[in-house]
Amino acid sequence: MKAIMVENCGGPETLVYRDTPTPTPKAGEVLVRLEAIGVNFIDVYHRTGLYPLPRPFTPGMEGAGTVEATGPDVTEIHVGDRVAYAGPVGAYAELCAVPAWRLVKIPEGVSAQQAAAAMLQGMTAHYLTTSTYPLKQGDRALVHAAAGGVGLLLVQMAKQIGAHVIGTVSTEAKAELAREAGAEDVILYT
Repeated sequence: MKAIMVENCGGPETLVYRDTPTPTPKAGEVLVRLEAIGVNFIDVYHRTGLYPLPRPFTPGMEGAGTVEATGPDVTEIHVGDRVAYAGPVGAYAELCAVPAWRLVKIPEGVSAQQAAAAMLQGMTAHYLTTSTYPLKQGDRALVHAAAGGVGLLLVQMAKQIGAHVIGTVSTEAKAELAREAGAEDVILYT
Protein backbone atom coordinates (compact mmCIF):
# COMPACT_ATOMS: atom_id res chain seq x y z
CA MET A 1 0.00 0.00 0.00
CA LYS A 2 1.01 3.65 -0.35
CA ALA A 3 1.53 5.93 2.63
CA ILE A 4 3.12 9.25 3.49
CA MET A 5 5.99 8.73 5.89
CA VAL A 6 8.07 10.95 8.16
CA GLU A 7 11.62 9.63 8.33
CA ASN A 8 13.28 12.85 9.55
CA CYS A 9 11.66 15.71 11.41
CA GLY A 10 11.29 19.07 9.72
CA GLY A 11 9.14 20.97 7.27
CA PRO A 12 6.66 19.61 4.75
CA GLU A 13 9.55 18.64 2.46
CA THR A 14 10.32 15.79 4.89
CA LEU A 15 7.08 13.99 3.95
CA VAL A 16 7.89 10.98 1.74
CA TYR A 17 5.33 9.07 -0.35
CA ARG A 18 6.28 5.39 -0.46
CA ASP A 19 5.20 1.77 -0.46
CA THR A 20 4.75 0.31 3.02
CA PRO A 21 3.49 -3.05 4.26
CA THR A 22 -0.28 -3.39 4.53
CA PRO A 23 -1.23 -3.56 8.22
CA THR A 24 -2.93 -6.69 9.54
CA PRO A 25 -5.58 -6.04 12.19
CA LYS A 26 -4.74 -7.60 15.57
CA ALA A 27 -7.24 -8.65 18.21
CA GLY A 28 -9.72 -5.84 18.74
CA GLU A 29 -8.60 -3.95 15.63
CA VAL A 30 -10.20 -3.17 12.29
CA LEU A 31 -8.53 -2.49 8.94
CA VAL A 32 -10.02 0.66 7.39
CA ARG A 33 -9.58 1.59 3.73
CA LEU A 34 -9.35 5.35 4.04
CA GLU A 35 -11.40 7.59 1.76
CA ALA A 36 -10.72 10.86 3.59
CA ILE A 37 -8.46 12.10 6.36
CA GLY A 38 -8.40 15.13 8.62
CA VAL A 39 -5.37 17.39 8.65
CA ASN A 40 -4.68 19.02 12.01
CA PHE A 41 -1.99 21.04 13.77
CA ILE A 42 -0.99 17.99 15.78
CA ASP A 43 0.16 16.41 12.50
CA VAL A 44 2.55 19.35 12.05
CA TYR A 45 3.73 18.98 15.66
CA HIS A 46 4.50 15.29 15.01
CA ARG A 47 6.26 16.03 11.71
CA THR A 48 8.46 18.78 13.20
CA GLY A 49 9.29 16.73 16.29
CA LEU A 50 7.58 19.11 18.73
CA TYR A 51 5.51 16.08 19.80
CA PRO A 52 8.06 13.37 18.98
CA LEU A 53 7.10 9.94 17.68
CA PRO A 54 9.41 7.02 16.88
CA ARG A 55 10.51 7.33 13.26
CA PRO A 56 9.69 6.43 10.63
CA PHE A 57 5.95 6.94 11.11
CA THR A 58 2.86 7.72 9.08
CA PRO A 59 1.20 10.90 10.37
CA GLY A 60 -2.51 11.66 10.60
CA MET A 61 -4.80 11.22 13.58
CA GLU A 62 -8.26 11.02 12.01
CA GLY A 63 -9.80 9.34 9.05
CA ALA A 64 -12.91 7.88 7.50
CA GLY A 65 -13.52 5.02 5.13
CA THR A 66 -14.81 1.49 4.79
CA VAL A 67 -13.97 -1.54 6.92
CA GLU A 68 -11.94 -3.98 4.85
CA ALA A 69 -11.14 -6.59 7.53
CA THR A 70 -11.61 -7.21 11.23
CA GLY A 71 -9.27 -8.79 13.72
CA PRO A 72 -10.23 -11.41 16.29
CA ASP A 73 -12.75 -10.40 18.96
CA VAL A 74 -14.36 -7.62 16.89
CA THR A 75 -18.13 -8.07 16.99
CA GLU A 76 -19.81 -4.65 16.60
CA ILE A 77 -18.04 -3.52 13.43
CA HIS A 78 -18.34 -5.47 10.17
CA VAL A 79 -16.64 -5.59 6.78
CA GLY A 80 -18.31 -2.98 4.58
CA ASP A 81 -19.28 -0.61 7.42
CA ARG A 82 -18.56 3.07 6.79
CA VAL A 83 -16.60 4.37 9.79
CA ALA A 84 -14.64 7.34 11.09
CA TYR A 85 -12.11 7.61 13.91
CA ALA A 86 -9.71 9.87 15.76
CA GLY A 87 -6.74 8.84 17.81
CA PRO A 88 -4.08 6.52 16.49
CA VAL A 89 -1.51 7.94 14.07
CA GLY A 90 -1.35 6.52 10.58
CA ALA A 91 -4.15 8.15 8.58
CA TYR A 92 -1.93 9.48 5.77
CA ALA A 93 -2.19 6.08 4.11
CA GLU A 94 -4.46 3.92 2.00
CA LEU A 95 -5.19 1.58 4.93
CA CYS A 96 -4.96 1.90 8.70
CA ALA A 97 -5.40 -0.63 11.52
CA VAL A 98 -7.56 1.05 14.16
CA PRO A 99 -8.80 -0.19 17.55
CA ALA A 100 -12.47 -1.05 17.04
CA TRP A 101 -13.54 0.91 20.14
CA ARG A 102 -12.34 4.13 18.46
CA LEU A 103 -14.63 3.74 15.43
CA VAL A 104 -17.89 5.59 14.87
CA LYS A 105 -20.27 4.40 12.17
CA ILE A 106 -20.93 7.14 9.64
CA PRO A 107 -24.64 7.92 9.32
CA GLU A 108 -26.39 7.99 5.95
CA GLY A 109 -26.12 11.41 4.34
CA VAL A 110 -22.71 12.17 5.87
CA SER A 111 -19.76 11.94 3.50
CA ALA A 112 -16.40 10.43 4.41
CA GLN A 113 -14.91 13.92 4.02
CA GLN A 114 -17.37 15.42 6.49
CA ALA A 115 -16.88 12.59 8.98
CA ALA A 116 -13.08 12.74 8.84
CA ALA A 117 -13.02 16.52 9.19
CA ALA A 118 -15.32 16.53 12.20
CA MET A 119 -13.78 13.89 14.44
CA LEU A 120 -10.82 15.49 16.27
CA GLN A 121 -12.11 19.06 16.17
CA GLY A 122 -15.67 17.96 16.88
CA MET A 123 -14.69 15.93 19.93
CA THR A 124 -12.60 18.85 21.18
CA ALA A 125 -15.50 21.27 20.81
CA HIS A 126 -17.92 18.81 22.41
CA TYR A 127 -15.55 18.24 25.35
CA LEU A 128 -15.13 21.97 25.90
CA THR A 129 -18.89 22.69 25.84
CA THR A 130 -20.04 19.71 27.90
CA SER A 131 -17.19 18.53 30.16
CA THR A 132 -14.65 21.31 30.73
CA TYR A 133 -17.51 23.68 31.49
CA PRO A 134 -21.03 22.43 30.80
CA LEU A 135 -22.55 25.42 29.02
CA LYS A 136 -26.20 26.15 29.63
CA GLN A 137 -28.76 28.49 28.20
CA GLY A 138 -28.01 32.10 29.10
CA ASP A 139 -24.27 31.57 29.69
CA ARG A 140 -21.79 33.82 27.91
CA ALA A 141 -19.10 31.97 25.97
CA LEU A 142 -15.91 33.63 24.73
CA VAL A 143 -14.50 31.68 21.78
CA HIS A 144 -10.97 32.56 20.70
CA ALA A 145 -10.10 31.86 17.04
CA ALA A 146 -13.83 31.67 16.38
CA ALA A 147 -13.30 31.16 12.63
CA GLY A 148 -10.93 28.20 13.01
CA GLY A 149 -11.95 24.55 12.84
CA VAL A 150 -12.60 24.10 16.56
CA GLY A 151 -13.77 27.68 16.93
CA LEU A 152 -16.54 27.42 14.36
CA LEU A 153 -17.79 24.21 15.95
CA LEU A 154 -17.64 25.78 19.43
CA VAL A 155 -19.66 28.77 18.24
CA GLN A 156 -22.33 26.50 16.74
CA MET A 157 -22.51 24.17 19.75
CA ALA A 158 -22.66 27.05 22.25
CA LYS A 159 -25.35 28.78 20.20
CA GLN A 160 -27.39 25.56 19.97
CA ILE A 161 -27.25 25.28 23.77
CA GLY A 162 -28.54 28.85 24.05
CA ALA A 163 -25.38 30.61 25.18
CA HIS A 164 -24.52 34.16 24.12
CA VAL A 165 -21.40 33.72 21.97
CA ILE A 166 -18.59 36.25 21.72
CA GLY A 167 -15.89 35.37 19.20
CA THR A 168 -12.41 36.72 18.62
CA VAL A 169 -10.90 36.78 15.11
CA SER A 170 -8.08 38.46 13.19
CA THR A 171 -9.84 39.68 10.02
CA GLU A 172 -13.20 40.95 8.87
CA ALA A 173 -13.57 37.88 6.61
CA LYS A 174 -13.15 35.64 9.66
CA ALA A 175 -15.57 37.83 11.60
CA GLU A 176 -18.20 37.16 8.95
CA LEU A 177 -17.60 33.39 9.27
CA ALA A 178 -18.01 33.60 13.06
CA ARG A 179 -21.23 35.61 12.69
CA GLU A 180 -22.60 33.12 10.14
CA ALA A 181 -21.87 30.31 12.62
CA GLY A 182 -23.88 32.11 15.31
CA ALA A 183 -21.59 34.50 17.21
CA GLU A 184 -23.63 37.47 18.41
CA ASP A 185 -20.59 39.63 19.13
CA VAL A 186 -17.25 39.48 17.32
CA ILE A 187 -14.01 41.16 18.38
CA LEU A 188 -11.32 41.82 15.79
CA TYR A 189 -8.29 41.56 18.05
CA THR A 190 -5.99 43.24 15.53
